[in-house]
Amino acid sequence: MSFKLTYATMFEPPAELHTSFDAAVARVREQLGGRQALFLNGEDRAAERYFTKTNPADTSQVLGEFPAAGPEDADAALRAAAAAWPAWRRTPVAERARLLRRVAQLIEERVYDLAAVLSFEVGKNRMEALGETQEAADFFTLYSADFERHGGFDRPLPNDPLASHTSRNRSVLKPYGPWVVIAPFNFPLALAAGPTAAALITGNTVVCKGASATPWADRLLADCIRDAGLPAGVFNYLSGPGAKVGAALVSHPLTAGVTFTGSFEVGMGIVRALQAPPFPRPCVAEMGGKNACIVSAAADLERAAVGIMRSAYGMGGQKCSALSRLYVHREVADALLAKLAAQVDAIRIGDPTRREHWLGPVTTQSAYDNYARYIARLRSGGARLVSGGEQLKGGALDKGFFVRPTIAEAALEHPLWNEEMFLPILMVHRVASNEEAMALANRSPLGLTAGFYGSAAEIPWFNEHIEAGVTYANRPQGATTGAWPGYQAFGGWKGSGSTGKAIGSFYYLPQYMREQSQTVVE
Repeated sequence: MSFKLTYATMFEPPAELHTSFDAAVARVREQLGGRQALFLNGEDRAAERYFTKTNPADTSQVLGEFPAAGPEDADAALRAAAAAWPAWRRTPVAERARLLRRVAQLIEERVYDLAAVLSFEVGKNRMEALGETQEAADFFTLYSADFERHGGFDRPLPNDPLASHTSRNRSVLKPYGPWVVIAPFNFPLALAAGPTAAALITGNTVVCKGASATPWADRLLADCIRDAGLPAGVFNYLSGPGAKVGAALVSHPLTAGVTFTGSFEVGMGIVRALQAPPFPRPCVAEMGGKNACIVSAAADLERAAVGIMRSAYGMGGQKCSALSRLYVHREVADALLAKLAAQVDAIRIGDPTRREHWLGPVTTQSAYDNYARYIARLRSGGARLVSGGEQLKGGALDKGFFVRPTIAEAALEHPLWNEEMFLPILMVHRVASNEEAMALANRSPLGLTAGFYGSAAEIPWFNEHIEAGVTYANRPQGATTGAWPGYQAFGGWKGSGSTGKAIGSFYYLPQYMREQSQTVVE
Protein backbone atom coordinates (compact mmCIF):
# COMPACT_ATOMS: atom_id res chain seq x y z
CA MET A 1 0.00 0.00 0.00
CA SER A 2 1.08 3.60 -0.56
CA PHE A 3 -0.20 4.65 2.88
CA LYS A 4 -0.12 3.29 6.42
CA LEU A 5 -3.33 1.45 7.25
CA THR A 6 -4.39 1.18 10.90
CA TYR A 7 -7.79 1.16 12.58
CA ALA A 8 -7.27 4.81 13.49
CA THR A 9 -6.31 6.00 9.99
CA MET A 10 -8.57 3.99 7.71
CA PHE A 11 -11.60 6.28 7.74
CA GLU A 12 -10.57 8.31 4.67
CA PRO A 13 -8.67 5.89 2.40
CA PRO A 14 -7.50 6.81 -1.10
CA ALA A 15 -9.42 5.68 -4.16
CA GLU A 16 -6.71 3.16 -5.06
CA LEU A 17 -7.68 1.09 -2.02
CA HIS A 18 -11.20 0.57 -3.28
CA THR A 19 -10.07 -0.23 -6.81
CA SER A 20 -7.60 -2.82 -5.57
CA PHE A 21 -10.10 -4.37 -3.17
CA ASP A 22 -12.79 -4.71 -5.84
CA ALA A 23 -10.29 -6.46 -8.11
CA ALA A 24 -9.41 -8.85 -5.28
CA VAL A 25 -13.08 -9.66 -4.70
CA ALA A 26 -13.36 -10.68 -8.35
CA ARG A 27 -10.29 -12.92 -8.02
CA VAL A 28 -11.58 -14.56 -4.86
CA ARG A 29 -14.97 -15.26 -6.46
CA GLU A 30 -13.17 -17.39 -9.03
CA GLN A 31 -11.71 -19.54 -6.23
CA LEU A 32 -14.98 -20.27 -4.42
CA GLY A 33 -15.99 -23.88 -3.90
CA GLY A 34 -12.52 -25.40 -3.78
CA ARG A 35 -11.30 -28.04 -1.34
CA GLN A 36 -8.62 -26.99 1.14
CA ALA A 37 -6.05 -29.13 2.96
CA LEU A 38 -4.39 -29.36 6.35
CA PHE A 39 -0.77 -28.20 6.54
CA LEU A 40 1.41 -30.63 8.48
CA ASN A 41 5.18 -30.99 8.58
CA GLY A 42 5.70 -28.69 5.61
CA GLU A 43 3.15 -30.40 3.34
CA ASP A 44 -0.51 -30.19 2.44
CA ARG A 45 -2.40 -33.17 3.79
CA ALA A 46 -5.89 -34.44 3.03
CA ALA A 47 -8.31 -35.17 5.84
CA GLU A 48 -10.69 -38.06 6.35
CA ARG A 49 -13.61 -35.69 6.80
CA TYR A 50 -14.54 -32.28 5.38
CA PHE A 51 -17.15 -29.66 6.12
CA THR A 52 -18.71 -27.00 3.90
CA LYS A 53 -18.39 -23.30 4.66
CA THR A 54 -20.92 -20.87 3.16
CA ASN A 55 -21.01 -17.09 2.87
CA PRO A 56 -22.88 -15.54 5.84
CA ALA A 57 -24.12 -12.77 3.51
CA ASP A 58 -25.53 -15.35 1.07
CA THR A 59 -25.80 -18.84 2.53
CA SER A 60 -26.51 -20.31 -0.91
CA GLN A 61 -22.91 -19.48 -1.90
CA VAL A 62 -20.38 -22.17 -0.97
CA LEU A 63 -16.96 -20.77 -0.12
CA GLY A 64 -15.24 -24.13 0.00
CA GLU A 65 -14.74 -27.50 1.65
CA PHE A 66 -12.44 -27.50 4.66
CA PRO A 67 -10.77 -30.34 6.54
CA ALA A 68 -12.31 -31.46 9.81
CA ALA A 69 -9.19 -32.55 11.63
CA GLY A 70 -9.42 -35.17 14.36
CA PRO A 71 -7.27 -36.34 17.28
CA GLU A 72 -5.03 -38.28 14.90
CA ASP A 73 -4.23 -35.09 13.00
CA ALA A 74 -3.55 -33.24 16.24
CA ASP A 75 -1.10 -35.96 17.22
CA ALA A 76 0.65 -35.79 13.83
CA ALA A 77 0.91 -32.01 14.01
CA LEU A 78 2.39 -31.99 17.50
CA ARG A 79 4.85 -34.73 16.63
CA ALA A 80 5.99 -32.70 13.63
CA ALA A 81 6.33 -29.58 15.81
CA ALA A 82 8.28 -31.51 18.44
CA ALA A 83 10.65 -32.96 15.85
CA ALA A 84 11.30 -29.52 14.34
CA TRP A 85 11.79 -27.75 17.66
CA PRO A 86 15.45 -28.58 18.48
CA ALA A 87 16.74 -27.15 15.21
CA TRP A 88 14.38 -24.16 15.28
CA ARG A 89 15.32 -23.07 18.80
CA ARG A 90 19.00 -23.22 17.80
CA THR A 91 18.37 -21.13 14.68
CA PRO A 92 20.06 -17.73 15.14
CA VAL A 93 17.71 -14.95 16.14
CA ALA A 94 18.62 -12.94 13.06
CA GLU A 95 17.57 -15.81 10.81
CA ARG A 96 14.30 -16.41 12.64
CA ALA A 97 13.54 -12.69 12.37
CA ARG A 98 14.41 -12.65 8.67
CA LEU A 99 11.98 -15.47 7.98
CA LEU A 100 9.19 -13.86 9.99
CA ARG A 101 9.69 -10.53 8.29
CA ARG A 102 9.35 -12.40 5.02
CA VAL A 103 5.99 -13.73 6.25
CA ALA A 104 4.93 -10.13 6.94
CA GLN A 105 6.04 -9.10 3.48
CA LEU A 106 4.00 -11.86 1.85
CA ILE A 107 0.90 -10.92 3.87
CA GLU A 108 1.29 -7.33 2.73
CA GLU A 109 1.75 -8.39 -0.89
CA ARG A 110 -1.47 -10.40 -0.62
CA VAL A 111 -3.31 -7.92 1.58
CA TYR A 112 -6.25 -7.31 -0.75
CA ASP A 113 -6.91 -10.97 -1.53
CA LEU A 114 -6.64 -11.94 2.13
CA ALA A 115 -9.00 -9.11 3.07
CA ALA A 116 -11.49 -10.14 0.39
CA VAL A 117 -11.54 -13.65 1.86
CA LEU A 118 -12.26 -12.17 5.30
CA SER A 119 -15.21 -10.26 3.85
CA PHE A 120 -16.62 -13.42 2.29
CA GLU A 121 -15.89 -15.65 5.26
CA VAL A 122 -16.44 -13.48 8.35
CA GLY A 123 -18.75 -10.79 6.96
CA LYS A 124 -16.40 -7.84 7.59
CA ASN A 125 -16.65 -4.69 5.55
CA ARG A 126 -13.62 -3.91 3.41
CA MET A 127 -11.99 -1.54 5.85
CA GLU A 128 -12.31 -3.93 8.78
CA ALA A 129 -10.98 -6.76 6.61
CA LEU A 130 -8.03 -4.76 5.33
CA GLY A 131 -7.30 -3.56 8.84
CA GLU A 132 -7.17 -7.10 10.18
CA THR A 133 -4.90 -8.27 7.37
CA GLN A 134 -2.42 -5.45 7.86
CA GLU A 135 -2.54 -6.05 11.62
CA ALA A 136 -1.53 -9.67 11.00
CA ALA A 137 1.52 -8.52 9.04
CA ASP A 138 2.45 -5.98 11.69
CA PHE A 139 2.55 -8.64 14.40
CA PHE A 140 5.35 -10.47 12.58
CA THR A 141 7.45 -7.33 12.21
CA LEU A 142 6.66 -5.96 15.69
CA TYR A 143 7.56 -9.12 17.58
CA SER A 144 10.71 -9.69 15.53
CA ALA A 145 11.92 -6.19 16.32
CA ASP A 146 10.93 -6.51 19.97
CA PHE A 147 12.82 -9.77 20.43
CA GLU A 148 15.94 -8.35 18.78
CA ARG A 149 15.71 -5.15 20.80
CA HIS A 150 15.73 -7.16 24.03
CA GLY A 151 18.72 -9.20 22.94
CA GLY A 152 16.76 -12.42 22.97
CA PHE A 153 16.15 -11.90 26.72
CA ASP A 154 19.65 -13.10 27.59
CA ARG A 155 20.90 -10.83 30.40
CA PRO A 156 24.11 -10.77 32.44
CA LEU A 157 23.73 -10.40 36.20
CA PRO A 158 26.32 -9.20 38.73
CA ASN A 159 29.07 -11.64 39.65
CA ASP A 160 28.89 -13.27 43.07
CA PRO A 161 31.00 -11.35 45.63
CA LEU A 162 33.63 -14.09 46.01
CA ALA A 163 37.27 -13.27 46.67
CA SER A 164 38.66 -16.66 45.67
CA HIS A 165 36.79 -17.28 42.39
CA THR A 166 34.99 -15.50 39.60
CA SER A 167 31.33 -16.54 39.68
CA ARG A 168 29.44 -15.29 36.63
CA ASN A 169 25.63 -15.16 36.56
CA ARG A 170 23.09 -14.82 33.76
CA SER A 171 19.34 -14.84 33.34
CA VAL A 172 18.32 -16.53 30.09
CA LEU A 173 14.78 -16.96 28.78
CA LYS A 174 14.34 -20.13 26.74
CA PRO A 175 11.40 -21.40 24.61
CA TYR A 176 9.05 -24.06 25.93
CA GLY A 177 8.60 -26.22 22.80
CA PRO A 178 5.54 -27.04 20.66
CA TRP A 179 3.03 -24.25 21.24
CA VAL A 180 -0.69 -24.51 20.38
CA VAL A 181 -2.52 -21.44 19.04
CA ILE A 182 -6.32 -21.63 19.04
CA ALA A 183 -7.73 -18.76 16.98
CA PRO A 184 -11.26 -17.26 17.22
CA PHE A 185 -13.79 -16.90 14.41
CA ASN A 186 -14.06 -13.11 14.54
CA PHE A 187 -10.38 -12.25 13.89
CA PRO A 188 -9.19 -15.51 12.36
CA LEU A 189 -6.16 -14.01 10.64
CA ALA A 190 -4.80 -11.46 13.12
CA LEU A 191 -5.42 -13.51 16.25
CA ALA A 192 -3.73 -16.53 14.69
CA ALA A 193 -0.86 -14.45 13.33
CA GLY A 194 -0.09 -12.58 16.55
CA PRO A 195 0.42 -15.56 18.88
CA THR A 196 2.09 -17.53 16.07
CA ALA A 197 4.62 -14.76 15.48
CA ALA A 198 5.30 -14.46 19.21
CA ALA A 199 5.80 -18.18 19.65
CA LEU A 200 8.01 -18.53 16.57
CA ILE A 201 10.34 -15.60 17.19
CA THR A 202 10.96 -16.79 20.75
CA GLY A 203 12.03 -20.21 19.45
CA ASN A 204 8.91 -22.31 19.91
CA THR A 205 7.25 -24.28 17.13
CA VAL A 206 3.52 -23.90 16.46
CA VAL A 207 0.37 -25.88 15.83
CA CYS A 208 -2.42 -23.45 14.90
CA LYS A 209 -6.09 -24.45 14.94
CA GLY A 210 -8.51 -22.21 13.08
CA ALA A 211 -12.15 -21.81 14.04
CA SER A 212 -14.62 -24.02 12.18
CA ALA A 213 -16.75 -20.97 11.39
CA THR A 214 -13.86 -19.18 9.62
CA PRO A 215 -11.19 -21.68 8.48
CA TRP A 216 -10.11 -20.11 5.19
CA ALA A 217 -8.10 -17.17 6.51
CA ASP A 218 -5.86 -19.36 8.64
CA ARG A 219 -5.22 -21.68 5.72
CA LEU A 220 -4.02 -18.65 3.76
CA LEU A 221 -1.80 -17.65 6.69
CA ALA A 222 -0.27 -21.13 6.47
CA ASP A 223 0.41 -20.47 2.78
CA CYS A 224 2.28 -17.27 3.63
CA ILE A 225 4.38 -19.05 6.26
CA ARG A 226 5.10 -21.92 3.89
CA ASP A 227 6.09 -19.57 1.07
CA ALA A 228 8.37 -17.61 3.39
CA GLY A 229 10.55 -20.71 3.66
CA LEU A 230 10.16 -21.75 7.29
CA PRO A 231 11.47 -25.30 7.88
CA ALA A 232 9.03 -28.21 7.80
CA GLY A 233 7.22 -28.78 11.07
CA VAL A 234 7.93 -25.35 12.53
CA PHE A 235 4.36 -24.25 11.72
CA ASN A 236 1.39 -26.59 11.29
CA TYR A 237 -2.25 -25.73 10.55
CA LEU A 238 -5.42 -27.61 11.49
CA SER A 239 -9.09 -26.77 11.17
CA GLY A 240 -11.96 -28.54 12.81
CA PRO A 241 -14.28 -28.59 15.82
CA GLY A 242 -12.87 -27.44 19.12
CA ALA A 243 -14.59 -30.22 21.02
CA LYS A 244 -12.50 -32.79 19.15
CA VAL A 245 -9.30 -31.42 17.69
CA GLY A 246 -8.99 -28.49 20.10
CA ALA A 247 -9.42 -30.73 23.12
CA ALA A 248 -6.91 -33.21 21.68
CA LEU A 249 -4.33 -30.45 21.25
CA VAL A 250 -4.79 -29.09 24.77
CA SER A 251 -4.55 -32.50 26.42
CA HIS A 252 -1.65 -33.81 24.33
CA PRO A 253 1.53 -34.57 26.31
CA LEU A 254 3.71 -32.82 23.71
CA THR A 255 1.86 -29.50 24.08
CA ALA A 256 4.20 -27.14 25.92
CA GLY A 257 1.83 -24.15 26.07
CA VAL A 258 -1.37 -22.73 24.63
CA THR A 259 -2.60 -19.35 23.45
CA PHE A 260 -6.39 -19.20 23.29
CA THR A 261 -8.74 -16.41 22.25
CA GLY A 262 -12.44 -16.95 22.83
CA SER A 263 -15.11 -17.22 25.47
CA PHE A 264 -14.58 -17.12 29.23
CA GLU A 265 -16.09 -20.56 29.71
CA VAL A 266 -13.88 -22.31 27.15
CA GLY A 267 -10.81 -20.33 28.17
CA MET A 268 -11.16 -21.22 31.82
CA GLY A 269 -11.53 -24.88 30.88
CA ILE A 270 -8.21 -24.71 29.04
CA VAL A 271 -6.53 -22.84 31.90
CA ARG A 272 -7.65 -25.54 34.34
CA ALA A 273 -6.63 -28.38 32.02
CA LEU A 274 -3.11 -27.01 31.69
CA GLN A 275 -2.68 -26.91 35.47
CA ALA A 276 -3.28 -30.65 35.74
CA PRO A 277 -0.51 -33.26 36.31
CA PRO A 278 2.15 -34.12 35.44
CA PHE A 279 3.04 -30.40 35.79
CA PRO A 280 1.50 -26.99 35.02
CA ARG A 281 1.92 -25.54 31.54
CA PRO A 282 1.50 -21.91 30.47
CA CYS A 283 -1.74 -20.62 29.02
CA VAL A 284 -2.14 -17.17 27.50
CA ALA A 285 -5.93 -16.78 27.36
CA GLU A 286 -7.91 -13.73 26.21
CA MET A 287 -11.47 -14.47 27.21
CA GLY A 288 -13.79 -11.74 26.05
CA GLY A 289 -15.38 -8.69 27.54
CA LYS A 290 -18.56 -6.98 28.66
CA ASN A 291 -17.16 -3.57 27.90
CA ALA A 292 -18.52 -0.34 29.33
CA CYS A 293 -18.45 3.30 28.34
CA ILE A 294 -19.17 6.23 30.65
CA VAL A 295 -20.48 9.53 29.28
CA SER A 296 -20.33 12.43 31.73
CA ALA A 297 -22.39 15.60 31.68
CA ALA A 298 -19.32 17.42 30.29
CA ALA A 299 -18.89 15.16 27.26
CA ASP A 300 -18.67 16.24 23.63
CA LEU A 301 -21.82 14.41 22.52
CA GLU A 302 -21.06 14.50 18.80
CA ARG A 303 -17.73 12.79 19.37
CA ALA A 304 -19.27 10.37 21.85
CA ALA A 305 -22.07 9.33 19.48
CA VAL A 306 -19.63 8.54 16.68
CA GLY A 307 -17.25 6.59 18.91
CA ILE A 308 -20.06 4.68 20.59
CA MET A 309 -21.63 3.73 17.27
CA ARG A 310 -18.34 2.47 15.84
CA SER A 311 -17.47 0.37 18.89
CA ALA A 312 -20.93 -1.05 19.57
CA TYR A 313 -21.78 -1.97 15.99
CA GLY A 314 -18.56 -2.36 14.03
CA MET A 315 -18.41 -5.91 12.69
CA GLY A 316 -21.84 -6.50 14.18
CA GLY A 317 -20.57 -6.28 17.75
CA GLN A 318 -18.62 -9.50 17.23
CA LYS A 319 -15.47 -8.23 18.91
CA CYS A 320 -14.29 -9.04 22.40
CA SER A 321 -13.61 -5.29 22.68
CA ALA A 322 -17.06 -4.22 21.42
CA LEU A 323 -19.00 -1.75 23.50
CA SER A 324 -21.85 -3.52 25.28
CA ARG A 325 -22.80 -1.30 28.26
CA LEU A 326 -23.36 2.45 28.15
CA TYR A 327 -23.73 4.51 31.33
CA VAL A 328 -24.69 8.10 30.50
CA HIS A 329 -25.31 11.02 32.83
CA ARG A 330 -29.03 11.74 32.96
CA GLU A 331 -28.48 15.43 32.16
CA VAL A 332 -27.27 14.56 28.64
CA ALA A 333 -28.92 11.16 28.11
CA ASP A 334 -31.78 12.30 25.89
CA ALA A 335 -29.52 14.38 23.67
CA LEU A 336 -26.94 11.59 23.35
CA LEU A 337 -29.51 8.92 22.56
CA ALA A 338 -31.04 11.11 19.86
CA LYS A 339 -27.64 11.60 18.24
CA LEU A 340 -26.77 7.93 18.60
CA ALA A 341 -30.08 6.78 17.11
CA ALA A 342 -29.45 9.04 14.12
CA GLN A 343 -26.00 7.47 13.69
CA VAL A 344 -27.46 3.97 13.87
CA ASP A 345 -30.27 4.71 11.44
CA ALA A 346 -27.71 5.93 8.90
CA ILE A 347 -25.78 2.63 8.89
CA ARG A 348 -25.96 0.94 5.50
CA ILE A 349 -26.30 -2.82 5.80
CA GLY A 350 -25.71 -5.48 3.15
CA ASP A 351 -23.09 -7.44 1.23
CA PRO A 352 -19.85 -6.44 3.00
CA THR A 353 -17.75 -6.73 -0.15
CA ARG A 354 -19.58 -3.69 -1.54
CA ARG A 355 -18.14 -0.28 -0.76
CA GLU A 356 -21.44 1.32 0.25
CA HIS A 357 -22.14 -1.15 3.07
CA TRP A 358 -20.64 -0.39 6.49
CA LEU A 359 -22.22 -3.39 8.21
CA GLY A 360 -22.39 -6.93 6.90
CA PRO A 361 -24.02 -10.02 8.39
CA VAL A 362 -23.25 -11.70 11.67
CA THR A 363 -20.97 -14.63 10.98
CA THR A 364 -22.97 -17.69 11.99
CA GLN A 365 -26.48 -19.11 12.12
CA SER A 366 -26.18 -19.42 15.89
CA ALA A 367 -25.39 -15.70 16.22
CA TYR A 368 -28.36 -14.87 14.02
CA ASP A 369 -30.62 -17.03 16.17
CA ASN A 370 -29.16 -15.62 19.39
CA TYR A 371 -29.97 -12.10 18.21
CA ALA A 372 -33.67 -12.96 18.00
CA ARG A 373 -33.52 -14.66 21.38
CA TYR A 374 -31.82 -11.70 23.07
CA ILE A 375 -34.25 -9.20 21.56
CA ALA A 376 -37.15 -11.28 22.88
CA ARG A 377 -35.58 -11.31 26.34
CA LEU A 378 -35.10 -7.55 26.27
CA ARG A 379 -38.72 -6.97 25.32
CA SER A 380 -40.08 -9.43 27.86
CA GLY A 381 -37.85 -7.88 30.53
CA GLY A 382 -39.33 -4.41 30.04
CA ALA A 383 -36.48 -2.84 28.04
CA ARG A 384 -37.21 0.11 25.78
CA LEU A 385 -35.82 -0.38 22.30
CA VAL A 386 -34.61 3.03 21.21
CA SER A 387 -33.55 1.67 17.83
CA GLY A 388 -33.34 -1.68 16.02
CA GLY A 389 -34.54 -5.04 17.30
CA GLU A 390 -35.21 -6.96 14.10
CA GLN A 391 -33.69 -9.54 11.83
CA LEU A 392 -33.54 -8.06 8.34
CA LYS A 393 -35.30 -9.55 5.36
CA GLY A 394 -36.14 -8.54 1.83
CA GLY A 395 -34.31 -8.76 -1.47
CA ALA A 396 -30.60 -9.53 -1.16
CA LEU A 397 -30.90 -9.75 2.62
CA ASP A 398 -33.08 -12.86 2.52
CA LYS A 399 -30.18 -15.30 2.19
CA GLY A 400 -27.92 -13.80 4.84
CA PHE A 401 -27.60 -13.36 8.60
CA PHE A 402 -28.43 -9.65 8.66
CA VAL A 403 -29.71 -7.93 11.81
CA ARG A 404 -30.52 -4.37 12.83
CA PRO A 405 -28.14 -2.64 15.29
CA THR A 406 -30.03 -2.17 18.52
CA ILE A 407 -30.08 0.35 21.37
CA ALA A 408 -31.91 -0.93 24.45
CA GLU A 409 -32.55 1.08 27.59
CA ALA A 410 -33.00 -1.50 30.34
CA ALA A 411 -33.34 -1.70 34.11
CA LEU A 412 -30.20 -2.72 35.96
CA GLU A 413 -31.91 -5.91 37.11
CA HIS A 414 -32.07 -7.24 33.55
CA PRO A 415 -29.81 -10.33 33.30
CA LEU A 416 -28.40 -9.31 29.91
CA TRP A 417 -26.28 -6.67 31.62
CA ASN A 418 -24.15 -9.63 32.70
CA GLU A 419 -24.00 -11.71 29.48
CA GLU A 420 -21.51 -11.25 26.65
CA MET A 421 -23.92 -11.29 23.72
CA PHE A 422 -21.32 -10.75 20.97
CA LEU A 423 -23.90 -9.02 18.81
CA PRO A 424 -24.81 -5.43 17.76
CA ILE A 425 -26.87 -4.82 20.90
CA LEU A 426 -26.01 -1.89 23.18
CA MET A 427 -27.63 -1.63 26.60
CA VAL A 428 -28.04 1.84 28.12
CA HIS A 429 -28.64 3.13 31.64
CA ARG A 430 -28.95 6.71 32.91
CA VAL A 431 -26.88 7.63 35.97
CA ALA A 432 -26.94 10.50 38.44
CA SER A 433 -23.15 10.81 38.78
CA ASN A 434 -19.84 9.66 37.40
CA GLU A 435 -19.26 7.69 40.59
CA GLU A 436 -22.46 5.72 40.05
CA ALA A 437 -21.41 4.99 36.48
CA MET A 438 -17.97 3.79 37.62
CA ALA A 439 -19.45 1.45 40.20
CA LEU A 440 -21.71 -0.07 37.55
CA ALA A 441 -18.91 -0.33 34.98
CA ASN A 442 -16.71 -2.22 37.46
CA ARG A 443 -19.49 -4.58 38.52
CA SER A 444 -18.71 -6.99 35.67
CA PRO A 445 -16.42 -9.96 36.31
CA LEU A 446 -14.81 -9.17 32.93
CA GLY A 447 -12.46 -6.25 32.37
CA LEU A 448 -11.14 -6.01 28.82
CA THR A 449 -11.76 -2.50 27.43
CA ALA A 450 -13.53 0.63 28.62
CA GLY A 451 -14.30 4.07 27.25
CA PHE A 452 -14.98 7.53 28.62
CA TYR A 453 -16.29 10.80 27.24
CA GLY A 454 -16.01 13.87 29.44
CA SER A 455 -13.81 16.81 30.37
CA ALA A 456 -10.02 16.71 30.42
CA ALA A 457 -10.14 17.12 34.20
CA GLU A 458 -12.21 13.93 34.56
CA ILE A 459 -9.93 11.64 32.53
CA PRO A 460 -7.32 10.96 35.29
CA TRP A 461 -10.16 9.97 37.63
CA PHE A 462 -11.49 7.57 34.99
CA ASN A 463 -8.12 5.90 34.37
CA GLU A 464 -7.45 5.66 38.11
CA HIS A 465 -10.67 3.84 38.95
CA ILE A 466 -11.74 1.79 35.91
CA GLU A 467 -11.06 -1.95 36.13
CA ALA A 468 -10.08 -2.70 32.54
CA GLY A 469 -6.88 -3.54 30.72
CA VAL A 470 -7.44 -1.13 27.81
CA THR A 471 -8.92 2.35 28.18
CA TYR A 472 -9.86 5.05 25.69
CA ALA A 473 -10.87 8.61 26.53
CA ASN A 474 -12.69 10.99 24.17
CA ARG A 475 -11.86 8.82 21.16
CA PRO A 476 -14.13 9.31 18.12
CA GLN A 477 -12.46 6.40 16.28
CA GLY A 478 -14.05 4.03 18.79
CA ALA A 479 -15.19 4.19 22.40
CA THR A 480 -13.75 0.79 23.34
CA THR A 481 -12.23 -0.67 20.16
CA GLY A 482 -9.30 -0.13 17.82
CA ALA A 483 -6.04 -1.26 19.44
CA TRP A 484 -3.20 -1.60 16.93
CA PRO A 485 0.17 -3.40 17.23
CA GLY A 486 2.89 -0.93 18.08
CA TYR A 487 0.44 1.77 19.15
CA GLN A 488 -1.79 0.23 21.83
CA ALA A 489 -1.27 -2.92 23.86
CA PHE A 490 -4.37 -5.10 24.18
CA GLY A 491 -5.19 -7.31 27.14
CA GLY A 492 -7.78 -7.72 29.86
CA TRP A 493 -8.11 -7.72 33.62
CA LYS A 494 -10.19 -10.05 35.78
CA GLY A 495 -11.97 -12.71 33.71
CA SER A 496 -10.86 -11.19 30.42
CA GLY A 497 -7.30 -12.49 30.59
CA SER A 498 -5.29 -15.20 32.30
CA THR A 499 -1.91 -13.46 32.57
CA GLY A 500 -2.38 -9.73 33.07
CA LYS A 501 -0.02 -9.12 30.14
CA ALA A 502 -1.28 -7.61 26.91
CA ILE A 503 -0.89 -8.47 23.22
CA GLY A 504 1.68 -6.16 21.63
CA SER A 505 3.05 -4.97 24.98
CA PHE A 506 6.58 -4.85 26.40
CA TYR A 507 5.73 -7.93 28.49
CA TYR A 508 4.12 -10.23 25.92
CA LEU A 509 7.00 -12.21 24.44
CA PRO A 510 8.44 -13.43 27.79
CA GLN A 511 5.21 -15.38 28.33
CA TYR A 512 6.36 -17.75 25.57
CA MET A 513 9.62 -18.49 27.40
CA ARG A 514 10.83 -19.81 30.74
CA GLU A 515 13.70 -18.44 32.76
CA GLN A 516 16.94 -20.25 33.48
CA SER A 517 19.34 -18.74 36.01
CA GLN A 518 22.91 -19.74 35.12
CA THR A 519 25.93 -19.55 37.42
CA VAL A 520 29.40 -20.53 36.18
CA VAL A 521 32.39 -20.47 38.52
CA GLU A 522 35.76 -19.98 36.82
